[in-house]
Amino acid sequence: MKNKFIDLFSGAGGMSCGLEMAGFECLLGVDSDPIAIQTFQLNHKNAETIVGDLREISVETIQQAIGKQKIDLVCGGPPCQGFSTIGQNNHQDQRNFLFWEFLRIIKSLKPDYVIMENVTGLLSRKNEVTLNVILESFTQIGYKVDIKVLSAHHYGVPEKRRRTILLANRFQVKNLYPEILFSNEEEARTVAWALENLITDQGDIFNHDIEQAQITNSLEKKRLSYIPEGGSVRYEKDQKKYLPPELWFDINWEQLLERRFREAKLRRLDRATSAGTINTSRTTYYHPTENRYLTAREVAAIQSFPANFIFCGTVTQQWRQIGNAVPPLMAKAIGQGILNLDQQKENMETTIEIPKIDEIRAEAFTYRKPKNKKSDSLQLKLLAKGSTVVDP
Repeated sequence: MKNKFIDLFSGAGGMSCGLEMAGFECLLGVDSDPIAIQTFQLNHKNAETIVGDLREISVETIQQAIGKQKIDLVCGGPPCQGFSTIGQNNHQDQRNFLFWEFLRIIKSLKPDYVIMENVTGLLSRKNEVTLNVILESFTQIGYKVDIKVLSAHHYGVPEKRRRTILLANRFQVKNLYPEILFSNEEEARTVAWALENLITDQGDIFNHDIEQAQITNSLEKKRLSYIPEGGSVRYEKDQKKYLPPELWFDINWEQLLERRFREAKLRRLDRATSAGTINTSRTTYYHPTENRYLTAREVAAIQSFPANFIFCGTVTQQWRQIGNAVPPLMAKAIGQGILNLDQQKENMETTIEIPKIDEIRAEAFTYRKPKNKKSDSLQLKLLAKGSTVVDP
Protein backbone atom coordinates (compact mmCIF):
# COMPACT_ATOMS: atom_id res chain seq x y z
CA MET A 1 0.00 0.00 0.00
CA LYS A 2 1.38 3.42 -0.95
CA ASN A 3 2.04 6.09 1.64
CA LYS A 4 -0.53 8.85 1.26
CA PHE A 5 0.10 12.59 1.43
CA ILE A 6 -1.55 15.98 1.10
CA ASP A 7 0.12 19.05 -0.38
CA LEU A 8 -0.60 22.42 1.27
CA PHE A 9 0.37 25.58 -0.64
CA SER A 10 0.67 23.14 -3.52
CA GLY A 11 0.85 25.57 -6.42
CA ALA A 12 0.84 23.68 -9.71
CA GLY A 13 2.08 20.53 -7.96
CA GLY A 14 5.84 20.20 -8.47
CA MET A 15 6.34 18.66 -5.03
CA SER A 16 3.39 16.31 -5.54
CA CYS A 17 4.64 15.29 -8.97
CA GLY A 18 8.01 14.31 -7.53
CA LEU A 19 6.58 12.50 -4.52
CA GLU A 20 4.36 10.45 -6.80
CA MET A 21 7.45 9.58 -8.86
CA ALA A 22 8.97 8.31 -5.61
CA GLY A 23 5.97 6.07 -4.93
CA PHE A 24 3.64 8.16 -2.74
CA GLU A 25 -0.06 8.65 -3.44
CA CYS A 26 -1.42 12.21 -3.52
CA LEU A 27 -4.82 12.68 -1.88
CA LEU A 28 -5.22 16.45 -1.91
CA GLY A 29 -3.78 19.72 -3.16
CA VAL A 30 -4.61 23.03 -1.45
CA ASP A 31 -3.74 26.47 -2.80
CA SER A 32 -5.22 29.95 -2.99
CA ASP A 33 -4.41 30.35 -6.72
CA PRO A 34 -7.34 28.96 -8.78
CA ILE A 35 -5.26 28.68 -11.97
CA ALA A 36 -2.53 26.74 -10.18
CA ILE A 37 -5.18 24.41 -8.76
CA GLN A 38 -6.55 23.87 -12.27
CA THR A 39 -3.07 22.75 -13.27
CA PHE A 40 -2.79 20.58 -10.17
CA GLN A 41 -6.12 18.86 -10.83
CA LEU A 42 -5.32 18.30 -14.50
CA ASN A 43 -2.10 16.50 -13.62
CA HIS A 44 -3.24 14.72 -10.44
CA LYS A 45 -6.54 13.31 -11.62
CA ASN A 46 -7.02 10.99 -8.62
CA ALA A 47 -6.44 13.72 -6.03
CA GLU A 48 -8.97 16.15 -4.59
CA THR A 49 -8.38 19.89 -4.55
CA ILE A 50 -9.38 22.83 -2.39
CA VAL A 51 -9.03 26.44 -3.56
CA GLY A 52 -8.71 28.97 -0.77
CA ASP A 53 -6.71 30.65 1.96
CA LEU A 54 -5.51 28.03 4.44
CA ARG A 55 -6.47 30.40 7.26
CA GLU A 56 -10.09 29.84 6.27
CA ILE A 57 -9.91 26.08 5.71
CA SER A 58 -10.75 23.79 8.62
CA VAL A 59 -9.23 20.43 9.37
CA GLU A 60 -12.74 18.98 9.02
CA THR A 61 -12.95 20.31 5.46
CA ILE A 62 -9.66 18.62 4.61
CA GLN A 63 -10.71 15.33 6.20
CA GLN A 64 -14.02 15.40 4.39
CA ALA A 65 -12.24 16.00 1.05
CA ILE A 66 -10.07 12.92 1.48
CA GLY A 67 -12.71 10.66 2.99
CA LYS A 68 -10.99 10.66 6.38
CA GLN A 69 -8.16 8.50 5.04
CA LYS A 70 -4.97 8.19 7.09
CA ILE A 71 -2.37 10.73 6.00
CA ASP A 72 1.25 9.58 6.20
CA LEU A 73 2.86 12.81 5.01
CA VAL A 74 2.02 16.51 4.84
CA CYS A 75 4.14 18.67 2.58
CA GLY A 76 4.04 22.31 1.69
CA GLY A 77 5.84 25.57 1.15
CA PRO A 78 4.19 28.28 3.26
CA PRO A 79 4.63 31.60 1.41
CA CYS A 80 8.08 32.94 2.10
CA GLN A 81 8.34 36.31 0.37
CA GLY A 82 9.50 37.94 3.58
CA PHE A 83 12.29 35.39 3.96
CA SER A 84 13.58 35.68 0.40
CA THR A 85 17.12 36.85 -0.33
CA ILE A 86 15.59 38.70 -3.32
CA GLY A 87 13.68 41.90 -2.65
CA GLN A 88 12.89 43.53 0.68
CA ASN A 89 13.41 40.50 2.94
CA ASN A 90 10.63 41.74 5.19
CA HIS A 91 10.38 39.41 8.18
CA GLN A 92 7.16 41.22 9.18
CA ASP A 93 5.45 40.17 5.92
CA GLN A 94 2.06 38.78 6.98
CA ARG A 95 2.39 35.91 4.53
CA ASN A 96 5.18 34.49 6.71
CA PHE A 97 2.66 33.82 9.46
CA LEU A 98 0.88 31.27 7.31
CA PHE A 99 3.41 28.88 8.84
CA TRP A 100 1.10 28.71 11.87
CA GLU A 101 -1.72 27.51 9.65
CA PHE A 102 0.59 24.86 8.21
CA LEU A 103 1.47 23.79 11.76
CA ARG A 104 -2.21 23.79 12.78
CA ILE A 105 -3.03 21.20 10.13
CA ILE A 106 -0.04 19.05 11.04
CA LYS A 107 -0.88 19.16 14.74
CA SER A 108 -4.43 17.98 14.01
CA LEU A 109 -3.72 15.33 11.37
CA LYS A 110 -0.56 13.95 13.02
CA PRO A 111 1.15 12.65 9.87
CA ASP A 112 4.21 10.47 10.34
CA TYR A 113 6.29 12.78 8.16
CA VAL A 114 6.45 16.44 7.17
CA ILE A 115 8.26 18.25 4.37
CA MET A 116 8.44 22.03 4.47
CA GLU A 117 10.17 23.87 1.63
CA ASN A 118 11.44 27.43 1.79
CA VAL A 119 14.04 29.78 0.33
CA THR A 120 17.61 29.89 1.65
CA GLY A 121 16.85 33.32 3.12
CA LEU A 122 15.08 31.54 5.96
CA LEU A 123 18.56 30.74 7.33
CA SER A 124 19.80 34.32 7.28
CA ARG A 125 20.71 35.95 10.59
CA LYS A 126 17.84 38.45 10.36
CA ASN A 127 15.43 35.48 10.35
CA GLU A 128 17.10 33.64 13.23
CA VAL A 129 14.27 34.28 15.70
CA THR A 130 11.74 32.99 13.17
CA LEU A 131 13.80 29.88 12.46
CA ASN A 132 14.15 29.10 16.17
CA VAL A 133 10.38 29.41 16.59
CA ILE A 134 9.82 27.03 13.67
CA LEU A 135 12.22 24.41 15.02
CA GLU A 136 10.85 24.63 18.57
CA SER A 137 7.24 24.54 17.37
CA PHE A 138 7.73 21.24 15.57
CA THR A 139 9.53 19.83 18.61
CA GLN A 140 6.71 20.88 20.94
CA ILE A 141 4.09 18.97 18.94
CA GLY A 142 6.16 15.79 18.99
CA TYR A 143 8.34 15.87 15.88
CA LYS A 144 12.06 15.35 15.37
CA VAL A 145 13.04 18.09 12.97
CA ASP A 146 16.09 18.60 10.75
CA ILE A 147 16.80 21.29 8.21
CA LYS A 148 19.22 21.51 5.28
CA VAL A 149 19.77 23.45 2.09
CA LEU A 150 19.62 21.20 -0.96
CA SER A 151 20.62 22.10 -4.50
CA ALA A 152 18.41 20.77 -7.28
CA HIS A 153 21.26 20.04 -9.70
CA HIS A 154 22.52 17.37 -7.28
CA TYR A 155 19.34 15.36 -7.96
CA GLY A 156 19.07 15.38 -11.74
CA VAL A 157 17.49 18.80 -12.24
CA PRO A 158 19.33 20.85 -14.90
CA GLU A 159 19.12 23.91 -12.65
CA LYS A 160 21.22 25.23 -9.77
CA ARG A 161 18.23 25.94 -7.58
CA ARG A 162 18.88 25.92 -3.83
CA ARG A 163 16.09 25.55 -1.29
CA THR A 164 15.80 25.10 2.45
CA ILE A 165 14.17 21.73 3.15
CA LEU A 166 12.81 21.02 6.63
CA LEU A 167 12.03 17.38 7.37
CA ALA A 168 10.21 16.13 10.45
CA ASN A 169 9.03 12.76 11.76
CA ARG A 170 7.02 11.49 14.74
CA PHE A 171 9.41 8.62 15.52
CA GLN A 172 12.07 10.85 17.09
CA VAL A 173 14.81 9.58 14.80
CA LYS A 174 17.16 11.58 12.62
CA ASN A 175 15.59 12.47 9.29
CA LEU A 176 17.24 11.01 6.22
CA TYR A 177 18.05 13.41 3.41
CA PRO A 178 18.64 12.04 -0.10
CA GLU A 179 22.09 11.00 -1.21
CA ILE A 180 23.61 13.28 -3.82
CA LEU A 181 23.23 11.72 -7.28
CA PHE A 182 25.31 14.23 -9.27
CA SER A 183 28.18 15.41 -7.09
CA ASN A 184 29.64 18.11 -9.32
CA GLU A 185 28.79 20.35 -12.25
CA GLU A 186 30.58 18.09 -14.70
CA GLU A 187 28.15 15.28 -13.86
CA ALA A 188 25.02 17.44 -13.57
CA ARG A 189 22.35 17.46 -16.23
CA THR A 190 22.44 20.39 -18.59
CA VAL A 191 20.13 22.78 -20.40
CA ALA A 192 20.71 20.67 -23.52
CA TRP A 193 19.27 17.66 -21.66
CA ALA A 194 16.16 19.69 -20.83
CA LEU A 195 15.72 20.95 -24.40
CA GLU A 196 15.88 17.36 -25.63
CA ASN A 197 12.98 16.35 -23.37
CA LEU A 198 10.12 18.58 -24.53
CA ILE A 199 8.08 15.99 -26.39
CA THR A 200 5.93 13.28 -24.80
CA ASP A 201 6.21 9.60 -25.71
CA GLN A 202 3.08 10.11 -27.84
CA GLY A 203 4.75 12.89 -29.81
CA ASP A 204 2.86 15.79 -28.22
CA ILE A 205 4.42 19.03 -27.05
CA PHE A 206 2.48 21.21 -24.61
CA ASN A 207 2.88 24.84 -23.50
CA HIS A 208 5.37 25.51 -26.28
CA ASP A 209 4.06 28.60 -28.07
CA ILE A 210 7.01 29.92 -30.10
CA GLU A 211 5.00 32.95 -31.24
CA GLN A 212 4.35 33.99 -27.64
CA ALA A 213 8.08 33.63 -26.97
CA GLN A 214 9.06 36.25 -29.54
CA ILE A 215 10.59 39.54 -28.36
CA THR A 216 8.42 42.48 -29.43
CA ASN A 217 10.89 45.19 -28.37
CA SER A 218 13.11 45.67 -31.41
CA LEU A 219 15.98 47.23 -29.42
CA GLU A 220 15.99 44.37 -26.92
CA LYS A 221 15.95 41.81 -29.73
CA LYS A 222 18.78 43.55 -31.60
CA ARG A 223 20.93 43.67 -28.46
CA LEU A 224 20.24 40.00 -27.78
CA SER A 225 21.40 39.10 -31.29
CA TYR A 226 24.94 40.13 -30.28
CA ILE A 227 25.00 38.08 -27.07
CA PRO A 228 26.70 34.67 -27.47
CA GLU A 229 25.46 31.48 -25.83
CA GLY A 230 26.09 31.67 -22.10
CA GLY A 231 26.78 35.41 -22.27
CA SER A 232 25.04 38.34 -20.57
CA VAL A 233 25.50 42.02 -19.71
CA ARG A 234 25.97 42.95 -16.08
CA TYR A 235 29.07 45.15 -16.04
CA GLU A 236 30.25 47.88 -18.37
CA LYS A 237 32.99 45.53 -19.59
CA ASP A 238 30.27 43.11 -20.79
CA GLN A 239 28.55 45.88 -22.72
CA LYS A 240 31.81 46.84 -24.42
CA LYS A 241 32.65 43.20 -25.11
CA TYR A 242 29.36 42.23 -26.74
CA LEU A 243 27.48 45.29 -27.98
CA PRO A 244 28.33 47.89 -30.63
CA PRO A 245 28.37 51.46 -29.23
CA GLU A 246 25.03 52.38 -30.82
CA LEU A 247 23.36 49.63 -28.74
CA TRP A 248 24.92 50.49 -25.38
CA PHE A 249 22.56 51.02 -22.45
CA ASP A 250 21.68 54.64 -21.72
CA ILE A 251 22.99 54.62 -18.14
CA ASN A 252 25.90 55.99 -16.12
CA TRP A 253 27.81 52.96 -14.86
CA GLU A 254 29.59 55.03 -12.23
CA GLN A 255 26.30 55.90 -10.60
CA LEU A 256 25.02 52.32 -10.43
CA LEU A 257 25.30 50.52 -7.10
CA GLU A 258 28.52 48.47 -7.25
CA ARG A 259 28.80 49.71 -10.85
CA ARG A 260 26.71 46.85 -12.16
CA PHE A 261 23.15 45.87 -12.94
CA ARG A 262 21.42 44.22 -9.98
CA GLU A 263 20.61 41.26 -12.22
CA ALA A 264 22.38 40.38 -15.46
CA LYS A 265 20.52 41.47 -18.58
CA LEU A 266 20.12 39.59 -21.87
CA ARG A 267 21.36 36.42 -20.19
CA ARG A 268 21.44 33.55 -22.65
CA LEU A 269 21.42 30.04 -21.24
CA ASP A 270 24.35 27.77 -22.00
CA ARG A 271 23.38 24.32 -23.26
CA ALA A 272 26.57 22.83 -21.83
CA THR A 273 25.76 23.67 -18.20
CA SER A 274 22.88 23.70 -15.73
CA ALA A 275 20.71 26.81 -15.62
CA GLY A 276 20.61 29.24 -12.74
CA THR A 277 17.49 29.47 -10.61
CA ILE A 278 14.35 29.71 -12.71
CA ASN A 279 12.04 32.39 -11.34
CA THR A 280 8.63 33.68 -12.32
CA SER A 281 9.81 36.21 -14.93
CA ARG A 282 10.47 35.05 -18.46
CA THR A 283 12.92 37.93 -19.02
CA THR A 284 15.48 36.44 -16.63
CA TYR A 285 16.90 34.07 -19.25
CA TYR A 286 16.85 33.86 -23.01
CA HIS A 287 17.12 30.95 -25.42
CA PRO A 288 20.71 29.70 -25.89
CA THR A 289 20.83 30.27 -29.66
CA GLU A 290 17.55 31.79 -30.86
CA ASN A 291 16.68 35.47 -30.41
CA ARG A 292 13.65 34.89 -28.19
CA TYR A 293 12.44 34.13 -24.71
CA LEU A 294 12.12 30.55 -23.49
CA THR A 295 8.72 28.91 -23.83
CA ALA A 296 6.86 27.65 -20.78
CA ARG A 297 7.59 24.09 -21.91
CA GLU A 298 11.33 24.74 -22.12
CA VAL A 299 11.48 26.29 -18.67
CA ALA A 300 9.29 23.50 -17.26
CA ALA A 301 11.78 20.96 -18.64
CA ILE A 302 14.61 22.85 -16.93
CA GLN A 303 12.60 22.57 -13.71
CA SER A 304 12.45 18.80 -14.48
CA PHE A 305 8.69 18.60 -15.06
CA PRO A 306 7.88 15.65 -17.34
CA ALA A 307 6.79 16.48 -20.88
CA ASN A 308 3.21 15.29 -20.20
CA PHE A 309 2.72 17.74 -17.30
CA ILE A 310 0.40 20.43 -18.70
CA PHE A 311 0.10 23.97 -17.33
CA CYS A 312 -3.15 25.95 -17.42
CA GLY A 313 -3.64 29.69 -17.83
CA THR A 314 -1.92 32.43 -19.79
CA VAL A 315 1.80 32.36 -20.56
CA THR A 316 2.39 34.73 -17.64
CA GLN A 317 0.39 32.48 -15.31
CA GLN A 318 2.24 29.40 -16.55
CA TRP A 319 5.59 31.04 -15.86
CA ARG A 320 4.49 32.00 -12.36
CA GLN A 321 3.45 28.42 -11.60
CA ILE A 322 6.69 26.97 -12.98
CA GLY A 323 8.95 29.50 -11.29
CA ASN A 324 7.28 28.96 -7.90
CA ALA A 325 7.37 25.16 -8.12
CA VAL A 326 9.60 22.67 -6.35
CA PRO A 327 11.51 20.81 -9.09
CA PRO A 328 9.89 17.36 -9.32
CA LEU A 329 13.16 15.38 -9.49
CA MET A 330 14.35 17.13 -6.34
CA ALA A 331 11.06 16.27 -4.64
CA LYS A 332 11.37 12.69 -5.85
CA ALA A 333 14.78 12.37 -4.17
CA ILE A 334 13.41 13.83 -0.91
CA GLY A 335 10.51 11.38 -1.03
CA GLN A 336 12.84 8.45 -1.56
CA GLY A 337 14.80 9.54 1.50
CA ILE A 338 11.61 9.50 3.57
CA LEU A 339 10.68 6.04 2.28
CA ASN A 340 14.16 4.82 3.24
CA LEU A 341 13.65 6.20 6.73
CA ASP A 342 10.25 4.52 6.94
CA GLN A 343 11.92 1.16 6.34
CA GLN A 344 14.78 1.76 8.79
CA LYS A 345 13.11 3.67 11.63
CA GLU A 346 12.64 0.66 13.91
CA ASN A 347 16.39 0.09 13.99
CA MET A 348 17.40 3.72 14.45
CA GLU A 349 18.30 5.45 17.70
CA THR A 350 15.89 8.09 18.96
CA THR A 351 17.09 11.62 19.68
CA ILE A 352 15.57 14.76 21.14
CA GLU A 353 18.26 17.06 19.80
CA ILE A 354 17.12 20.29 18.12
CA PRO A 355 19.44 21.39 15.31
CA LYS A 356 21.80 24.25 16.14
CA ILE A 357 21.32 27.14 13.76
CA ASP A 358 25.03 27.97 13.39
CA GLU A 359 25.70 24.36 12.43
CA ILE A 360 22.82 24.42 9.97
CA ARG A 361 24.23 27.56 8.35
CA ALA A 362 27.75 26.20 8.19
CA GLU A 363 26.57 23.05 6.44
CA ALA A 364 24.06 24.88 4.25
CA PHE A 365 26.46 27.38 2.74
CA THR A 366 29.70 25.42 2.61
CA TYR A 367 30.09 22.83 -0.11
CA ARG A 368 33.70 21.85 0.48
CA LYS A 369 35.29 20.84 3.73
CA PRO A 370 38.07 23.24 4.78
CA LYS A 371 41.54 22.06 3.75
CA ASN A 372 43.13 23.23 6.99
CA LYS A 373 42.39 24.82 10.34
CA LYS A 374 43.21 28.27 9.02
CA SER A 375 40.48 28.12 6.37
CA ASP A 376 38.09 26.62 8.94
CA SER A 377 38.77 29.57 11.24
CA LEU A 378 38.13 32.01 8.40
CA GLN A 379 34.78 30.43 7.65
CA LEU A 380 33.70 30.63 11.28
CA LYS A 381 34.65 34.33 11.38
CA LEU A 382 32.64 35.02 8.24
CA LEU A 383 29.63 33.18 9.64
CA ALA A 384 29.93 35.11 12.90
CA LYS A 385 29.62 38.32 10.88
CA GLY A 386 26.56 37.01 9.07
CA SER A 387 28.35 36.43 5.77
CA THR A 388 27.45 33.68 3.37
CA VAL A 389 30.25 31.20 2.76
CA VAL A 390 30.00 29.63 -0.65
CA ASP A 391 31.96 27.29 -2.80
CA PRO A 392 34.42 29.43 -4.82
